[in-house]
Amino acid sequence: MAVIRPWVTPDEVKAYTDHDEVANRDEAKLRMDIFRAEQKVISITHNRFDSGELEVLPEPVRVAVLIVAEAFAKNSIEKAKKQIRSETFDDYSYSVGSGVIDIDGLDLDDLLKDYTVDGGAGNIVLRMHVI
Repeated sequence: MAVIRPWVTPDEVKAYTDHDEVANRDEAKLRMDIFRAEQKVISITHNRFDSGELEVLPEPVRVAVLIVAEAFAKNSIEKAKKQIRSETFDDYSYSVGSGVIDIDGLDLDDLLKDYTVDGGAGNIVLRMHVI
């Protein structure tokens, strides 16, 4: 039997977070944040956790999904609060707000290293010839 998605619930994200905005976030939006977090973990590990070998998702993977889901929720809330602003002064202009989440800054490597599958290089073939 394969691990069933979603891997975490909105209530678990709300219990995990220290941010009031995330704890009060609409459950439908949290479900989308969780879906995005699961996809990010799958992308990082190259592992869909659906091989049938696992009946329960490993706890480090669950924790990684919680961390990423919270980051996505927090980022969405902050983007809604801050509208992207830009101003122009003569020859000078600037914009505020990028909306980029630094996944590397979430320190997921140690949590996911035992569950990462070698993704390989795809279908690339390297042929070398003597010149």
